Amino acid sequence: MLVGKLKNRAIIKRVIILGLCVSFGWYLKGRLTPQVAMSGGMGAQTPYVLIEQVKKADVSPRQTYIASVEPIKSVNLKPQVTGYVEKVLFEEGSFVREGDILFVIEQDRYIATVELRQAELESAKANLVRAERDYKRQKSLSKQNISSKATMDTAESTYLQAKAAVKQAEANLELAKIELGYTEIKAPISGQIGKALVTEGNYVASTLQTLARIVQINPIRVAFSVTDKEMLTMRQTYGDNTQPISTEVILPNGTIFNGKIRAHFADNEVNSETATIAVYLEYDNDKQYLLPGNYVNIRVGTAEPQMSILVPQAALAQDEHGNYVIVVKDNIAEQRRVTVGDIIGDKQVVLEGLSSEDKVIIQGLQKVRNGQTVKASLVNTEAEAK
Repeated sequence: MLVGKLKNRAIIKRVIILGLCVSFGWYLKGRLTPQVAMSGGMGAQTPYVLIEQVKKADVSPRQTYIASVEPIKSVNLKPQVTGYVEKVLFEEGSFVREGDILFVIEQDRYIATVELRQAELESAKANLVRAERDYKRQKSLSKQNISSKATMDTAESTYLQAKAAVKQAEANLELAKIELGYTEIKAPISGQIGKALVTEGNYVASTLQTLARIVQINPIRVAFSVTDKEMLTMRQTYGDNTQPISTEVILPNGTIFNGKIRAHFADNEVNSETATIAVYLEYDNDKQYLLPGNYVNIRVGTAEPQMSILVPQAALAQDEHGNYVIVVKDNIAEQRRVTVGDIIGDKQVVLEGLSSEDKVIIQGLQKVRNGQTVKASLVNTEAEAK
């Protein structure tokens, strides 16, 4: 009996202790929870975001083609006379101007030939003087019936032959001077010269071998082919060759070349085997980014640019009401509903809802509410592009 009472007292004691612990726990919760909540509210920070200036850009549809770069003018230098190369007067890979002397072939023999032809001309002129005097004398004697007709005819024939001999000697001298001039091989065009394929001391034969090659670098031509259907569309879009054309040349390293177009034209017939026609564009190439023989991609756009707002895709968000961006002005976030168009690269075309003066959040979008104050840093995309 006594044992049962002791057990009941122990149970009651434990229940009382447990109740006191629970009560103390609720007391602590009531004391601490408001302080934690208040502490959290007082310590909340203004969200930090990155913003980017909205830009307007040309989003005209462009067709991309594979194109090749070729010189407008190119020349293979070949000797016109035979002989040993005496001098090579250019630096390989350099720019040469029209008229520059590049090679000199041994000149002594050709100088001697010119002197010989000059002497032959002087001799022919002397013979002409003598023949002319004899002819005039016989003509005078013939009028006086002193000289026979046969002698007169012989004198006249000799005189005419002497005149012909002078003309022949003059022609021979001119040919000798021309050949002497060929001993100096000059640049027929301005352009970049390559490797000297023949060096000093080598014997060259007339027109049988190439000494060097010159190609025109600036301006330069880009050529590509389009289908006959695409050509009709181009003619309807651009009209004649005087109309402006928008192009971007994508270089082998991926960079964009936007050189000034000097001229553009299409070939005069369609290739019957491929049903394509060649199109040629001539560019200013001052920095020599385009090199003959390169393969490039070229994007051809419409004549009139179509300007639209572009934003990074990271600036775009979506909810049950549609697409929106968050614009920051005077450090205040503002939600804007937008109508979007095509995607161009990593940019989204925005048709309605933004202007070029707006700045949109591109990082930190999820932690910002409409009307909230933010700390914003502007991203300079132009500096990053450089």
